[in-house]
Amino acid sequence: MAENHAQNKAKLISETRRRFEAEYVTDKPEKYDPRDVERLQQDDNWVESYLHWRHNVVDETLKMLDESFQWRKEFSVNDLNESSIPRWLLEIGGIYLHGYDKEGNKLFWIRVKYHIKDQKTILDKKKLIAFWLERYAKRENGKPITVMFDLSETGLNSIDMDFVRFIINCFKVYYPKYLSKMVIFDMPWIMNAAFKIVKSWLGPEAVSLLKFTSKNEVQDYVSVEYLPPHMGGTDPFKYSYPPLVDDDFQTPLCENGPIASEDETSSKEDIESDGKETLETISNEEQTALLKKTNPAESTPKAEESEKVDSKLKTFKKPLSVFKGPLLHISPAEELYFGSTESGEKKTLIVLTNVTKNIVAFKVRTTAPEKYRVKPSNSSCDPGASVDIVVSPHGGLTVSAQDRFLIMAAEMEQPSGTGPAELTQFWKEVPRNKVMEHRLRCHTVESNKPNTLTLKDNALNMSDKTSEDIYLQFATSRCERDCSPP
Repeated sequence: MAENHAQNKAKLISETRRRFEAEYVTDKPEKYDPRDVERLQQDDNWVESYLHWRHNVVDETLKMLDESFQWRKEFSVNDLNESSIPRWLLEIGGIYLHGYDKEGNKLFWIRVKYHIKDQKTILDKKKLIAFWLERYAKRENGKPITVMFDLSETGLNSIDMDFVRFIINCFKVYYPKYLSKMVIFDMPWIMNAAFKIVKSWLGPEAVSLLKFTSKNEVQDYVSVEYLPPHMGGTDPFKYSYPPLVDDDFQTPLCENGPIASEDETSSKEDIESDGKETLETISNEEQTALLKKTNPAESTPKAEESEKVDSKLKTFKKPLSVFKGPLLHISPAEELYFGSTESGEKKTLIVLTNVTKNIVAFKVRTTAPEKYRVKPSNSSCDPGASVDIVVSPHGGLTVSAQDRFLIMAAEMEQPSGTGPAELTQFWKEVPRNKVMEHRLRCHTVESNKPNTLTLKDNALNMSDKTSEDIYLQFATSRCERDCSPP
């Protein structure tokens, strides 16, 4: 069944690409940005999102692509950046991304009280919406977003149906499949008639995504930690510009919890790592030595050392899913699985592998730095080498599905050193377009996940295999188990 579904989807994607090229691009190629046409031929997820929104009807999907691509060229969406938007619009804080709903979807805030109907500024405001959505789509390809329409303290001069219709069209045509829901907060009664029109624009299928809320109901969708005080929340966030409000990933992080500055984080980690070993961590060198073939002459005198290493390995889990980036391969690919308090396996592991010919500097950020110990959180990885990062909740704090981790990496083509001071200077100087970023979600499980393996139970019995051999063997066995018929 799953195989047939995948084959049908592949056929629909192929047909959509072929017909769009033949029936639309060939006729008037100047209507579209060549970068969008090229991406359509390469990005299966992008094609599938349009097909999904049009119920896999190719004719309707082609019309939608035509409208969407013409709009993208008209607004120069691929080239939108901060300089494309008037500074005062960025400073006012009427539109931005911040926080997550209870399902882990990013929140897209539209503070309507800051919007005054004005035909002279409407185009710039539309570009600001497009700027944020395109920025999000490029980073979080295909992940839904929750729109927070904050109508508190709004009056008649803030009602602009043309602007609202544009926002609706963004999710109906330009960014299909991205809308999780629209939370309408504190709507004045004078706008009841206006939102009846909005419902007609959305269509019957999307009307269910509208959630009209007051201070009490809004907490059904967003927890208090991501709601501002006027919504009954506890979020201390206050918008300011510059810099841009990003994905709320914060520095610093260290093995013993949050501290004052990133420089201090690097120094403190460096100092504490010297001469300090814990039962929860093990270095790459120790793992490599453990997995290599043991010299019989050395096995007896090193029995005690092996036993010690074994005790360190007992809580280690090896992730089997891999994100293959241009600088680093990162395991796991998407989610960090933490055990529950009951299971007693609260820590998790991130494995970074350098696939370049140069040293790669990396740092780890999170949306909740007060919660986690991360070791190492700011270091480097040699060419072809791997680094294990141990992540654990700090002080017994609870892991949340809204928490996110960000791995940032950059190639040190001419490294002057990899100590704390050198890394701090490197991150200050490295261009933004040279930095690879990858995000990981958090997930709590009640029992051991089947996509991890305990090194203790297997590594010692496979002394003639490399760690890669073991990794592949377990990945293959899991695939055979998951893919076998019931």
